[in-house]
Amino acid sequence: MIKPRVKICCISSIDEAMTAIEHGASALGLVGHMPSGPGVISDALIEQIARKVPPPVSTFLLTSETKPKDIIAHYKRVNTTTIQIVDALEKREYEALRQALPNVKLVQVIHVIDENSKQEALEIARYVDAILLDSGNPNLSIKELGGTGRTHNWEVSKQIRESIQIPLFLAGGLNKDNVKQALDAVQPFGLDLCSGVRTDGKLDAQKLKDFFIAIES
Repeated sequence: MIKPRVKICCISSIDEAMTAIEHGASALGLVGHMPSGPGVISDALIEQIARKVPPPVSTFLLTSETKPKDIIAHYKRVNTTTIQIVDALEKREYEALRQALPNVKLVQVIHVIDENSKQEALEIARYVDAILLDSGNPNLSIKELGGTGRTHNWEVSKQIRESIQIPLFLAGGLNKDNVKQALDAVQPFGLDLCSGVRTDGKLDAQKLKDFFIAIES
């Protein structure tokens, strides 16, 4: 199996960004306004961090906006390399995003809840550059759109990975103790984690080191 790319999410400062990169992160997640969950920072700080990150490393704007015009406006305030859409895009108007932002990668989050998630991923995969599977629940009264620290049903994740032709990132409750199991079960293109490499909300260099060692072992 090819070594997975690792995206460290919930980056809250330039220092955290550089620490993640030093330990091997190939992508960073920068969280915009959310109805719930950790890691939210201002658009001004997202823009500052994105500007400092060296070109080989991707920067993902996590946006909870659901209308194309609002996503485009959000992106133009931060100028990341990638947009991670964490909720359902209204009317699946991905073409509007492509036309306005032709050089920006689009990653759609699918929250793995049940078998319907598989069909959703299959339908959306033709519009985006990658799918990211997470453990939130957008159907709650206060939407969970990521950062839950929970795993989900990796068997469904594996079925999704086998059914789509684009890269798949796996998120949700990953840490050094379960990452090998996750890799064996799903064989994703990339891994995405937030709480699994943090202590009291702060990025933990030792946990980062242990996580990357676990992937290599």
